[in-house]
Amino acid sequence: MTVEEGAHKDNVLDFALQQLDETAEIIGLHPDVHAKLRKPKRALTVSIPTRMDDGHLEVFTGYRVQHNMDRGPCKGGIRYHPSVDMDEVTALAMWMTWKCAVVNIPYGGAKGGVICDPTNMSDGEIEKLTRRFVSELVTIIGPDQDIPAPDVNTNERIMGWLMDTYSMQKGYSVPAVVTGKPIAIGGSLGRAKATGRGIVFVAREALRVSGIPVEGARVVVQGFGNVGGAFAELIEEMGATVIAISDVSGGLYNENGLPIGELIAYAKKNRVIEGFDGGDVISNDELLALECDVLVPAALENVITAENADTVQAKLVVEGANGPTTPDGHHILISRGIYVVPDILANAGGVTVSYFEWCQGIQKLFWQEDEVNRRLEDIMVRAFHDVHSRSEVLGADMRAAAMALAVERVAEAIMARGIYP
Repeated sequence: MTVEEGAHKDNVLDFALQQLDETAEIIGLHPDVHAKLRKPKRALTVSIPTRMDDGHLEVFTGYRVQHNMDRGPCKGGIRYHPSVDMDEVTALAMWMTWKCAVVNIPYGGAKGGVICDPTNMSDGEIEKLTRRFVSELVTIIGPDQDIPAPDVNTNERIMGWLMDTYSMQKGYSVPAVVTGKPIAIGGSLGRAKATGRGIVFVAREALRVSGIPVEGARVVVQGFGNVGGAFAELIEEMGATVIAISDVSGGLYNENGLPIGELIAYAKKNRVIEGFDGGDVISNDELLALECDVLVPAALENVITAENADTVQAKLVVEGANGPTTPDGHHILISRGIYVVPDILANAGGVTVSYFEWCQGIQKLFWQEDEVNRRLEDIMVRAFHDVHSRSEVLGADMRAAAMALAVERVAEAIMARGIYP
């Protein structure tokens, strides 16, 4: 079974709302604030007519949801995928609000997406789709309103088209409208590996508080894209052993460790890890059930569920993807004594360095890569221990503690600002 096949299409918005409702009860959230946070500030659906290479007109559907702006402008990625829908985008926007609050950067959450299959589209078709989509978003995005970024099936090249299209509409260059763009037009050094690097920092701290040495720790990674690949490479550099990897083509397992550098080179050339001669072929279900110290689900949402959570044999689950564990799946993991580092903390490295890129773009003052990485480590380590301390105070798991911390920070901003009018 592939990563894609293992991702159940459950309603992630129901899961996101359930998390918020449970948190509201734990922290005694004011009913008015709770009601406001259950609804996004703005949700836009647009049609994207695109002339395809064969001459016919394809009309795609795109979404942009802005969940909350009380702590600052919205921030969140844009994904291109056949499964995109409004509920998914709304849930992801809500999780972005919590993610930004957990690491204490001055953003609210947003998310966008287009229903399409970019694997069956030419570069020219993707560019035309992107530019038309951005043209529909011009009135609601901007450096002080909403700053998009890459997500599933989007990359720095697409963000460059986004920045250029927005700038052409404004009549001058606006680098700070988007993050994750090429270095040549205002991107930040260190951004490409930021999410994976952030996961490494929190995984290292989680191993430490669990009394497990990083050196020699056995690691399993589901997903081998920008996030999973960077994480695997960096955790190996710290001395851990990556024993299994999977992507859309399937999984590979080697009990003595996979050669990550060689695997990255192979995947870059072949686009998938299928056919790599360095490990045994395994299914996605088998990968999730491997005995290991750290399991990092870094693909799509809803891969650890009530149906398979009891088969997970990891000591720690560090969520690299957004929403990889359903609420029922999470409760099973916790009841079995598995330490879970939630997505809104674990994968916040990407939005953190996006914040750095935005700051650099506004100031027109750019940092060296070692400064970016050092600042990222400071923020991620501090955020991990903020959440860990809150979990000990509450006597709760790390997800409940992260949600409590995030919702409290957003609620404080709402109460400070009041309700208009």
